[in-house]
Amino acid sequence: MELYLIVSTIMMFVGIYGFFTRRNLLAILISVELILNSVDINFAVFNRFLFPGQLEGFFFTLFAIGISAAETAVAIAIIINIYRNIRNIQVKNMNELKG
Repeated sequence: MELYLIVSTIMMFVGIYGFFTRRNLLAILISVELILNSVDINFAVFNRFLFPGQLEGFFFTLFAIGISAAETAVAIAIIINIYRNIRNIQVKNMNELKG
């Protein structure tokens, strides 16, 4: 169990670091996905070790994966629309959309 939690913790902190340091919208989206995947690992691990005969954690994991897939599709559509308007997906250039 400890190894899974270590992997999940590393993924969480890499995602948080990437979210706060990256300036590209796609890199930020990938960082958010890393955070969500670390949560999914935690759901599965804690279900496996706390309630071995039940599947609630796995169902939560599948639900979270579905939600993150929908979130990714919407985010990529928004990023494509931003790129079409200002030809750049850097966070510092998002002020051009206010006008």
